[in-house]
Amino acid sequence: MLLKDIQFLDDATRPAIPKLDGVTEAQKAPGEHLRMIHDHLRENMVVLGRLIERASQGKATAEEIQAETEELVMVSNYRRFGTLCGQYCQFVHGHHSIEDYAIFPGIAAQGPAFKAIADRLQAEHVVVHQLLERLIDALIALADAPGPSNFEDAVTVFRALEKVLLSHLHYEEESIGDALGYFEIGV
Repeated sequence: MLLKDIQFLDDATRPAIPKLDGVTEAQKAPGEHLRMIHDHLRENMVVLGRLIERASQGKATAEEIQAETEELVMVSNYRRFGTLCGQYCQFVHGHHSIEDYAIFPGIAAQGPAFKAIADRLQAEHVVVHQLLERLIDALIALADAPGPSNFEDAVTVFRALEKVLLSHLHYEEESIGDALGYFEIGV
């Protein structure tokens, strides 16, 4: 089973989120921006779900799936810049650099609790990417040979990615969203 070794799906294994007192509306704005970027990733999951259905019905070729997944924000930017979560598009290419070089280190510098969160978020990015790559491979296999076995494989990987990614996005938003403005990180 794909999820058995992914312990971070259990919130109890994630670092606790420190309470930040007195966060203003202005300080919440960077976290809202992060949430908007993540909404695009959530939308990509809907597209992938539709691709699974089309491929299972023989209505999408391997070439079409490859082309459509290349256009997905989370795929194209991972391949272009090296990390999945937090990527949006070329317009926000700087977001990747900020996350890797300023956001996570900036969060980690706020003390041991935030360092644990930053380390965890980076580790989760790796798992999300691995599942994304497995899903693309499963979709291509399904398009090449539509059938119950390949369909089940694609659905299994998709559901694992969906669960992991949505859980990760939520945790990232909750754990560092307010902290971004509160500590003036990347602002």
